[in-house]
Amino acid sequence: MNDNAIIIFDDPNLHPAVHENVTALLLPDDVKDIKSRMLAFVDWLNSTGGIWYAPDLAAYRDYLMTTYTGAEGKPLSPASTLAHLSTVRGRYRDILTDNSTRDRLFTMATGSASDKKAFVDEMITRLENAINPSRASVKVTTVQDVEDTAHLRLTVDQANALLAAPGVKDIVGLRDTALIALMLNTGIREMELVSLIPEDLRARLGGSLALRVREGKGAKARLVPYGAGEWCLAYVDKWLELTGITGGSVFRAFFKPKNGQRPRIRPTRLSVRAVQDILDKYPIFIEGRMAHVNPHDLRRTYARRLFDAEIDPVAIKQNLGHSDLKTTLGYIGTLDAEQRKPPALFAPPHLRDLDRLKG
Repeated sequence: MNDNAIIIFDDPNLHPAVHENVTALLLPDDVKDIKSRMLAFVDWLNSTGGIWYAPDLAAYRDYLMTTYTGAEGKPLSPASTLAHLSTVRGRYRDILTDNSTRDRLFTMATGSASDKKAFVDEMITRLENAINPSRASVKVTTVQDVEDTAHLRLTVDQANALLAAPGVKDIVGLRDTALIALMLNTGIREMELVSLIPEDLRARLGGSLALRVREGKGAKARLVPYGAGEWCLAYVDKWLELTGITGGSVFRAFFKPKNGQRPRIRPTRLSVRAVQDILDKYPIFIEGRMAHVNPHDLRRTYARRLFDAEIDPVAIKQNLGHSDLKTTLGYIGTLDAEQRKPPALFAPPHLRDLDRLKG
């Protein structure tokens, strides 16, 4: 079996034990990741002659980490193994609370009704013991100081280079500069950006000028104070003035110009994809190469630059609209050694006396 396998639950050609494993553990509507992991487990049961009601998760753990070949053609890492086992345990917890599981076990039992009930109770207890995490533990070593090479957090110089790239000599450059400036100074998501209307640009938060996000991720509204970054509004205001936009979406696309005419503004908002396309037009020089920036890079840059400016991470979390501070810390990223060097915390006693000591 594999990710693309089609399971026929009532296939008469299936071996009885295989049929039992399939029908007991697989669901036709499993989502992709769960389906993939459960197929791998059922495949392992079938290949080893195992049966669903007597799982040996310790043996399955060892198989995943030594023999199984995943998408990368090699056994799974401890973290991936832990995820697979978690999915299998979750499926067992679901079926153990389903009365059809008791019915399935009841039909396997022999003897009187009381004997059958005792058998079912015993099997349920054994299954609960078998899926206990302590029976197949996996040690996962968390490495704290791993360089995040997959995501960009622009330095101030790099952000300034990106801001300067479009220029403001024409209406397209003005729009793109306004868009980049607003994202860098508020950390909003691209979906939040394209949903802005003019009334959102000048909200108030405790007397301070703020950007209103009417519906962020998870249908959460928030206000993001501009602080010293309110200069970004100068570009947005000029964009609105020159385009005559007074209502509807702030940021819009252009009709394709004809015969050298000035680009005409579309009445509808930019798409999320269009925001990425705009940024793709302005690669900047990063670590010896030209690199493209994506909208979430600007969001991470906002988080990191605020942190470097000694803004409380909880305030950064609120500005970004995160529910969990851990998510915000991931956006901030790993601090370099210079930032993590502590000041003098203690007074070393008798330091001068050390030179007087003789062996």
